This record gives sequence, C-alpha cells and structure tokens, in this order.
Amino acid sequence: MVEHTRTLDFKIAFAIGLGTMIAAGIFSLSGTAVFRIGSSAVLAFVLAAVVASITAAAYSEFASVYSENGGGYLFVSETFEGRDRLKYAVGMSLFLGYTGTTAFYLATMDEWFFRFILPESLSVLPHGSIGILAAVLLGVLNARGTEESGVFQLLVTAAKVVVLLVFIAGAIAFAGPGAASATFVDNVQIEPVGIASVAALAFITFFGFSAIAASAGEIIEPRKTVPRAIAASMITVTILYALVIVAMVNAPVPPEVLAQGETAMGTVAASFLGPWGQILIVLGAVFSMVSASNASILAASGIGSLMGRQGHAPRRFARIHREYRTPSWSVLTATATIAVLIFVFITLFSEHGLFGTHFLGLEPLTGFATFNLLVPLAVVNATLIYSRRNFPNLERGFRMPLVPILPVVGILANLALIWNLPAVGVSVGIVFTIALVAAYLVWGGAPHVEELVEEVVPSREPTPERTGAVAPEEAAAPEGDRYRILVPVARADRAVAYVRLAGALAQARDTNPLVQVLHVTHIPDQTPNEMVREAARDSTDQITDLLESAALDVEYTVEGHICRDVAFDILQTARDDGVDEILMGYPEDHPNITETVEYQAPCGVFFTNNVEAMGDLSVVNIGAGGGPHHLALLPFVNRLGMAGSEIHVISVIPQSGGTPEPVAETLAALSGVESVQVHNVSAETVADGLVAAAVGNGGVLFIGATRDRRLRRWVFGSTPDQTIEYARDANVPVVIHASTSGLSGRLEEYVFPVYRYLRQHLGGRRGFRRVAERPEKAK
Repeated sequence: MVEHTRTLDFKIAFAIGLGTMIAAGIFSLSGTAVFRIGSSAVLAFVLAAVVASITAAAYSEFASVYSENGGGYLFVSETFEGRDRLKYAVGMSLFLGYTGTTAFYLATMDEWFFRFILPESLSVLPHGSIGILAAVLLGVLNARGTEESGVFQLLVTAAKVVVLLVFIAGAIAFAGPGAASATFVDNVQIEPVGIASVAALAFITFFGFSAIAASAGEIIEPRKTVPRAIAASMITVTILYALVIVAMVNAPVPPEVLAQGETAMGTVAASFLGPWGQILIVLGAVFSMVSASNASILAASGIGSLMGRQGHAPRRFARIHREYRTPSWSVLTATATIAVLIFVFITLFSEHGLFGTHFLGLEPLTGFATFNLLVPLAVVNATLIYSRRNFPNLERGFRMPLVPILPVVGILANLALIWNLPAVGVSVGIVFTIALVAAYLVWGGAPHVEELVEEVVPSREPTPERTGAVAPEEAAAPEGDRYRILVPVARADRAVAYVRLAGALAQARDTNPLVQVLHVTHIPDQTPNEMVREAARDSTDQITDLLESAALDVEYTVEGHICRDVAFDILQTARDDGVDEILMGYPEDHPNITETVEYQAPCGVFFTNNVEAMGDLSVVNIGAGGGPHHLALLPFVNRLGMAGSEIHVISVIPQSGGTPEPVAETLAALSGVESVQVHNVSAETVADGLVAAAVGNGGVLFIGATRDRRLRRWVFGSTPDQTIEYARDANVPVVIHASTSGLSGRLEEYVFPVYRYLRQHLGGRRGFRRVAERPEKAK
C-alpha cells in the first residue's frame, strides 16, 4: 500500500490561511464598516478576530488529534459515536456556510465588475451573472482536478498582501503620518450596538483559519504546524485589516462614497492613488475573491465527499472521478448551490435585481453564510468540552487553554454575533436548515461505507503449484498497468464458466489480463454480520477450489465480501481497484442490481446469460446498431475478428413497425477483420431477428445496450431484455455491453429515440430496403 505523502510546510499552511482570509470581506465590508461607525470599525474587526480565535484554538486542538481533511464536521464525527443527526446538521451547516461564503465572494466580485470593469454596453446584464459564470468555471476546474499548488498559493498570497500594503501606504503618504493618526482618532465612535453589528458581518473575513485545519491531511507535522499557522495568519490578518480601516478613514472622499459599500474601496483607492492605483486595487480585489472562492469550493466539496462516505449525504457525493480523481458529484453540487444563492440573493431580490426589491442582497447573503458558519463553530466548541471530559487520555499535540471556560465564552460569543447578523439572512438560513433537516429525517441517511461492506476473504491468488498459473511476482506487467476485469459471482457452480469467459474477453484487450472474482453475500437489514460471515467464507472457499481444479489459462484473484447492498459493493470495488470492465450475469431475480451497475458503473459492463453454454468465442454474432454502447463494443469485436473469430453482422428489419439500424457504420468499425458476413433479416421484433440469426450461425450473440431503455422498458420492454428472454429459450449465449457515459451521454440517451425517428422518417429513408433473409459477405 502506498503511504500518503504530506507536502505542505508551515509557510504554505500560513499562506493558505492568510490567502483565504484576504478575500471579499475586507474589500467589501471596509467601506460599510467605516460609513457606519468610523474608526471604531477597527474595534469591530478586532472583536470578530477574537471570537474567531477562540474557535480557531478549538480547531487547532482537534487538528492536532485528527490530522485529516474534514474540519469541524470531521471533529464532531470522530467525537460523537452514533449521533448521526448531530453529525448531519454540522456537516450540512458547514456545507451551506462554505458555499454561502463563496457566493458572497463572487457576488462581491460581480459588483466590482459592474462598477469598474464592464463596459457600458454590457451594463444591461443582470447583476449576479458574472458571479454565476465565475462559480460555474471554478466548479468545472475543481471537478477536473485543477487546483493551486503550494508554491502558487504562496505567490498569490504575497501578491494580495502587496496590494493591501500599497493601498495603506498610499493613504498614509497622501494624508501624512501625523494627520492620518489624528484623523483616525477623531473618527472614533463608541457605539456598542454598531460595533457588534459590524463585527458580526466581519466574522466571515476571519473564517479562513478553518482552511488550514481542513488541509491537515496534507500538512507536514500537523500537530505542530496547524496551530502555529492558524495563530500566525489570524494575527497578521487582524493587523492588515486594522491598517486598511485607518486608510479608509483618511480617504479624501465624501460619505456617500463609503455608502457604496461593496465597491467603496475601489473609489477610495482612486482618490489618493489615481487611476493606476485604482486599477491595481480592482485587479487585486477580483483576483483575491476568485482565489478565495476556489479554496472555499474545495473545502465545501471535501465536506460533501466525507458526508457521502459516512452516509449523511447521498453516496454519490463520495465518488471519486475515475480520470480526474476528484469528488466530482460533491464539487458540482457545491457549484450549483453557489449559483442558486447568487441568483436568488443578487439576481432576483437585490436592489439591482430583476424584481428591483431590497428584500435580499449582499448583506443578507453575508448573514446567511455567517449564520451557517457560526452555528457549527459553536458546536465545535461544545464538542471540545465533551472530548476533554470523555476522552482524557487522547493524545493532543496542542491543548486549548482555559477549558471549559474559553470554549463556553466562544459559544456565547458566536451566539451573540448571530443575534447581530442581518435578520433576513438569518431567517433564510433557518428556513434552509429546517428544510434540510426535515429532508434528512424523511430520508433516514445511509449506512457508512465501512459499515456497509465487510471483506471476509481478502483478495488472493490461486496456488501456482495446483494451477500452473504465473505467480504474482513473476507477472510480466506491473499490477497497476494490467487490464482488469471484475467478475461478481453469486453461485459457485457458475464461477468457472464466468472466469473462462472473462479471460477470453480480457485477452482480446490485453495479453496479460487479471480477472478479479468477487463473491458478495447479501445481508438483510437488521441482520448481524456474524450470522452470515462463516457461510460467506465457505462459499468463497468453494469458488476458489472449483477455479483451481479447472486449471484456467488466465490469472485471477478471488475475494469474498458481505454487504447490505450488492450493487454498491460491485461498484465500489470497481472504483477502488480501477477495473477496466465488469462481467456479470443478467440476474432473473434481482434486475435492480443489473440496472444499478449498468447506469452507475465507472467502466464498461458486460452482461451475459447461458454462460454454461458459452464455449469459446470462435463465432461472434453482432447486431447492427447505433448509440454509444454499440459503438463502444465494435473495437472489441474488431479485435476478436483480427484474432481469428468468425464475425456475423445482423441487421433486422422489424415487421412490428420499428426502424432498422444502418449497417455501414458497423462495417466501417470492423475494418481490421478480413471477412464479415452480413445478414439482413426480417422478423417480428429486433430481438426475434437477432436470436433467430444467432441460432443459425451458432456461437455467441453480442449486442450493445439499447439507448432508449429508460423510455421503453416499462412499456414495450427493451431490446436487451427481450433478447435475453428469447435467447434463454433458444439456448443462445448472449453478451450485452453497456459502455460508461457521463452526464451528457445520459441526457443524450433520453433524446435518442426522437433523433432516430426524425433521421429515419424525415431525412434518412434512402439506404434502407427490404431484402431476402440471406447472408451477404462484406470484404
């Protein structure tokens, strides 16, 4: 097993926290804060920093214990055993907090675009459109695995700091150090309510400390590095923010400029730095917001992925993309949530929105995001108290001082900040929370992945002296480079036939394939694992003995699992082991297993029946067809033909009124075969014609899974289903291939019947004609 390598040192961890905190908050809220309470805005930002520092200390302690990615959701999950509702609520709230924070960043960036960047001709665009576009682009980049390296993060953060220092230095130089200090002091306004209100809004600017804890799994010596990086970044950011407030107070602009709120800093920069200074600040602000948004999307998707793995979100969230190695479902869900928040808060119901109402906007969005951050942070403080009392012997690399006093202060401070948030944003947050908690209660959650599947017989190779198989250490190809085909076997008496077929299929792709035999014993709900564990071992051992006795000419492994969801186990094994194909039976009793594997498999899937009558692949029948499944099957059949198999292409003209498929595309893909026999057959249905021709030709019938199965399976029955049924009576072995497809491919499958009808009946009639039932040869 390859050990995970940690690559981020202190300076990179410090840059992650600093870079995430220097984002939309200071560029957006500094003008609002100074307009409301003058120089006292410094006190508000310091108060927000102090409150954040308390929870940051709790995060530091937990990160020194659980040095993995996941942040507050991970800490609560590891501390409380079995309290799934609490874990879900924390994970859900943090997910909304991160996505809400990203929506706030990108909505602020959107306002900067409309105020400083977009030409007049594009001002007709709805507000929020730039932010939504940026969210989609960042989501696609994260789903494809594009992320900042440590060095890049360091350079980006340094650039942000330089931009702020230029802004601060410009303001102080313009006013003079003495005059700047005097002006700052003169504008101090002691307004406790105003200070608390601004501190509540400013809290979102300090939440970047969690990004360090969320990356603990990548940090070198996290028990020491994480607490130090959190403390250093919090202190540095607080000093920078205080100096920015000093600069804003000394700006030679009228109060109405500060009232601009989210874009005030850009106008202020122009007042003492001139046009080029303003451009620098605008570009720095936009770039800062984009980079911080990227980090927040990564954090949100990480929490979503962990929730999916632990059963607190749909298990799809935990899927890692086969090619990009990212939790693509979680990333796309986070992206969609961000886009919806921007659309609702900004595009529809803001001051500049389509409805022209002040109901929502940037400040309520800030309140929504901050509410969903403060609630779980209060829970993390309470969790630390619980952890200290119930797990006193847990090794902690860092210990938060004054426990339980300081965590209690943190809880009260978080609740006080919630009280001072914009009421509308908090109300929307509460509505979201109630709706999502209700949805979870109705759903009930899913079992943890580790609880769902148990490996009772680990993967093992056959005994070389009994089988003559090549020992693993003598294999020609490295284990990771070999073509793998996964064969789930339910009945031991069919194992030999399935592995023999899998070997023949795999050897058409690779000269040294590996067949992975998986025996899954299903556990009914509420049944303890130990009741079926021994039976599962016996069944797996029986399969192993039968395979070894057969002396098969292919290398294979055998493993046994017990699982409450057989389809999930097959799919998870395929993903974890990176298999290239799956071969499984077409189960008569459990068709839902077949459909689940077909639609969700990360690779191509072969389904078969009559496997005992399969024999070799010297004669291959294939239907003429269209669509991705058929086209993906053709290169495989082409290789079989090149290896010597006799290939028969069957084109069926259905008498029941269906449309025949063209043969030309199929023949073009079989260019490597010296001779292909084409059969034009007229039959009642496509399935009838395929089976009848295969009976006459002998051999195995290969077909691609039909593209209109979802639309027709409940009405007429799909072609594969009918073919399997007819072939079973005629004792014809059938292999059906379903290729993997992404979202666009799945959407295409729904519209394919319409496309085919239009092609055949409006523009593609020529080229089809009724012919006699006789074979023709194509060379």
